[in-house]
Amino acid sequence: MIARCAAALALLLAACAADDEMATQPTLDGKAAIVIAHRGASGERPEHTLAAYKLAIEQGADFIEPDLVLTRDGVLVARHENEISETTDVADRPEFAARRATKTIDGREVSGWFTEDFTLAELKTLRAKERLPQLRSTDSDGAFDVPTFEEILAFLAEANMGRETPVGVYPETKHPSYFASIGLPHEAPLLALLDAYGYRGSAAPLFIQSFEVGNLKALRAKSDLPLIQLMEAEGGPADIPGTSYAAMASPEGLKAIAAYADGIGPNKTMIIPRTALGALGSPTTLVRDAHAAGLKVHPWTFRRENYFLPLGHKGGINPAGHGDLAGEIRAYLATGIDGLFSDNVREAVPAVRDR
Repeated sequence: MIARCAAALALLLAACAADDEMATQPTLDGKAAIVIAHRGASGERPEHTLAAYKLAIEQGADFIEPDLVLTRDGVLVARHENEISETTDVADRPEFAARRATKTIDGREVSGWFTEDFTLAELKTLRAKERLPQLRSTDSDGAFDVPTFEEILAFLAEANMGRETPVGVYPETKHPSYFASIGLPHEAPLLALLDAYGYRGSAAPLFIQSFEVGNLKALRAKSDLPLIQLMEAEGGPADIPGTSYAAMASPEGLKAIAAYADGIGPNKTMIIPRTALGALGSPTTLVRDAHAAGLKVHPWTFRRENYFLPLGHKGGINPAGHGDLAGEIRAYLATGIDGLFSDNVREAVPAVRDR
């Protein structure tokens, strides 16, 4: 009887140990996950402004993320999209009314005002505004301009003075094949600026990310800076028609990515899908498969508003109300992710570091 009880206890302990192993997986290098300030502290300041990046650094971000598009005179600037009516006051500026246009960007028709139709001097007259006014404060609308990538790097260099561990930069090349098609490729100005500010080699505090493939391969041919292949939950890269992100996320696809990139940045639902009711479901094998291919995994985007949170983590029925972002982040950390993008650095940093 005692022997049977002892055997049963041993099996129970083994099962618990197995459950613990399944519940919390390590990161690829065994280090703590990084917090990437998505467009800066964009939950509290207009995104892609120096004020948003400054606040994110003060709140403890490991990296700040600028999305990069180009002006007519070939200057890299930080905007979520090259269409800027959602993030600036351009639509209210009568002197630019005639610039409104309709273009095909990555196979989709888009109407509005585009950075490539403005010189930097013209763009600098515009003022940034909150992109999600239904969910976030608009008190800072009009207070800040559109920063260039060089201004961001200069600001970051100053912010890093005296720091033992520098805050890194995590730029995204937006619509690179489109910009290349109109004679404004990202690669040359991007690499020139990074080199000028001392970002060299695979150990640089930097990741360059893109949803496209050709852009990353071109960068890899010219440098050994860390690269991240972004992935959406649906569709595929704009520059490779017929290729799906789902296929790229397979074990074979991940091995192919590892030939030119250092990691992936998937939509977070590719790691933990939502159930039919909107709750977190069971994790997929994506993190495990990516790690097996030697790739880091940095999912996006973690936000505190109820509108974005899964069922069970919402803080009420008000879409703009704040829920349990830390709980959602902890669920993803348990899968072994190597970092995460968040609009809310204030909440994300303690969720990562205090677990």
